[in-house]
Amino acid sequence: MDSALFVLNEDLLIRILSFITHDSDRKAFRLVCKAFLRVDSFHRTHLRILRPEFITTLFSKFPRIYSLDLSFCPQINDGAVSMLMGYGLPDWSRSLRKLVLSRTTGLKSAGLEMLMKSCPVLESIDVSYCWGFGDREAAALSFGGSLRDVKLDRCLGLTDVGLAKIAIGCQCLEKLSLMWCIEITDLGIDFLSKKCTQLKQLDISYLKVTSVSLHSISSMEKLELLAMVGCGIVDDEGLHYLGKGCPSLQALDVSRCDRLSSSALAFLINGHPSMLQVYASHCFHEFPTKVIQGLKDLKNLKKLILDGAPVSESFFKIINFNCKYLVEIGLGKCKGVTDKGILQLVSGGVNLNILNLTCCSELTDNAISAITDSCRSVLCLKLECCNLLTEKSLYHLGLHCSLLEELDLTDCFGVNDTGLYYLSKCTKLICLKLGLCTNITDKGLYCVARNCSEIRELDLYRCQGIGDDGLYALSSGCKRMQKLNLSYCSEVTDRGIECLGHLPELSDLEMRSLLNVTGTGLTALATGCKRLSELDVKDCTSIDDSGFMALAYYSRNLQQINLSHCAISDVGLCMVMGNLTRLQDAKLVNLYNVSTNGFEVALRASCVRLKKVKLIASLRLQLTPDIVKTLKARGCRIRWD
Repeated sequence: MDSALFVLNEDLLIRILSFITHDSDRKAFRLVCKAFLRVDSFHRTHLRILRPEFITTLFSKFPRIYSLDLSFCPQINDGAVSMLMGYGLPDWSRSLRKLVLSRTTGLKSAGLEMLMKSCPVLESIDVSYCWGFGDREAAALSFGGSLRDVKLDRCLGLTDVGLAKIAIGCQCLEKLSLMWCIEITDLGIDFLSKKCTQLKQLDISYLKVTSVSLHSISSMEKLELLAMVGCGIVDDEGLHYLGKGCPSLQALDVSRCDRLSSSALAFLINGHPSMLQVYASHCFHEFPTKVIQGLKDLKNLKKLILDGAPVSESFFKIINFNCKYLVEIGLGKCKGVTDKGILQLVSGGVNLNILNLTCCSELTDNAISAITDSCRSVLCLKLECCNLLTEKSLYHLGLHCSLLEELDLTDCFGVNDTGLYYLSKCTKLICLKLGLCTNITDKGLYCVARNCSEIRELDLYRCQGIGDDGLYALSSGCKRMQKLNLSYCSEVTDRGIECLGHLPELSDLEMRSLLNVTGTGLTALATGCKRLSELDVKDCTSIDDSGFMALAYYSRNLQQINLSHCAISDVGLCMVMGNLTRLQDAKLVNLYNVSTNGFEVALRASCVRLKKVKLIASLRLQLTPDIVKTLKARGCRIRWD
């Protein structure tokens, strides 16, 4: 073994490392020997930390880090940034190019300004969901003159004034996301369009802007992607402006823009024949021939998302004949999608990779047969609520679609154990959704678990035929499972949950209303699944404090938890909320065994890091005003149920 490792010089090890993408595999690589560890340390470029005081030490171990994620660091605030910066410019900040500060509600303008001034080559920053981010913080951000990518989603305090400061200070911007920044108006967008002439990607989704903003945006000569989802005030005039301007436009998302007509979209398409991506979900109640004819000009179209729009046979013919490079199509909830239409779509050279056929209830096994015959490289297929499909569809998928990675069969009651046996031949499956498939049992799940070892996400919501034996098979065959939904699988007991403790990478588990699971099962889960970050045990009324104590002791990575309607006591809740130092989101509704004082103590123990908490409405009058004020001052959003 030693002699074999000796011939692997550093260049070969670097090449080997470049093929390893999964976290657990990279960890195994590091543990081989010191040489492997040294290569991994020297070539690591991204770091996500949980405590700011470790930054300096970690950067000394990983000298090539240029991307830093502090979004999971609840203690980050102006004081922490000041300590990190010390006196002068720390070495680690000189080379930093990407910084993620999403949800860091404790960070204000002073801390942001220090960061901007200390990171001279910073190109990308994400401050989305920072509830306290306003115009002062925007002014601090404007010191980042080298910034090219800024994400400001849901920065609710940001106004036109703050946006103007960013536009003046960051004129090299190429990507900007303003989604849900509801205080931004046409005035701010107009100023942005004049100052940031290098913008290539802009997201103004859910802003209260009008067609005047699109008139301003139309002057952006380098803009390639525009997302304006849910801009309900924009009308046809706005699309006419875009149709005459934005010469570089390649991708447009007008989903849920209620006041747009399909003829306006046709005008825009005619003005941009080189368009590569069109998203127009839930926009149009009619899709006339004029628009369909306009699609003929989009010879290079790669993505077409029309969820909720009515379609006809002529639509499928035109797509098939003209859009030869189409790789993704979204027809979820579209009226008029039939077997004949799908046959016309996929025959003749269109090789789709991603198809969304959610709620296309007229489709039968014949449609799936046509897809599998013509699109054998399909990677993702969404078939939720396609109730006419049977095991024959899964037979065709297993026979022809060996590359399939994601399949959604939610509420397809024609799926049974025989179908899962056929499907298990798709050995590259990563995501499988079987929620509400009431005809599957442990037998079918065993086939999937035995052959589909790459599965990372599995949804078994309300699959009441699934029990402990099925979970045992999963724990043995699907070691890379990360996300699992077992809610309302009433046959699952402690034995099944104990099996899940053997899934070391499990990070997200929903297990609502599992009445046969007790503290014993939760203890085994917490002991084995150290990476668990999201847990939903709502209505698991048989779990007592012993299970929650184990959770508080072992599950230190938990960030979101739902304890609503559980039998936890004052002591158990205080232990959970106090010990889980990374917890940011908690749902605590109808905890009948917890007193008002218990809630008060638990919330005080976690108020430094909590960002969202859900409580029963009656507590609003029972909790002291001081704790409510403290939570809000620290950026925590309280939802009263």
